[in-house]
Amino acid sequence: MRAQDILPDDVNQSDMNGTTVRKGTVGAFLVNARAWCASATSDADRREAEQHMLEALPALHALGLFEVLAIRDERLRTLLAQAARS
Repeated sequence: MRAQDILPDDVNQSDMNGTTVRKGTVGAFLVNARAWCASATSDADRREAEQHMLEALPALHALGLFEVLAIRDERLRTLLAQAARS
């Protein structure tokens, strides 16, 4: 399966399991995760990255991302697990 099989070029979002998933959700999560984990990231930028990651969690769960991939950074894994429980 290719990306265009899930979201064709002219479609920017899809409903998956009752959750709207936008094109770019996974990519944005990865960029934010890297920023959140980086020691050089300012506190303000880390808080912003965290907020964006938490906002993306419903879409990432709808996609089943965490059923296939695991978060390697322990602090990030803990943050996301706590958010999933609340």
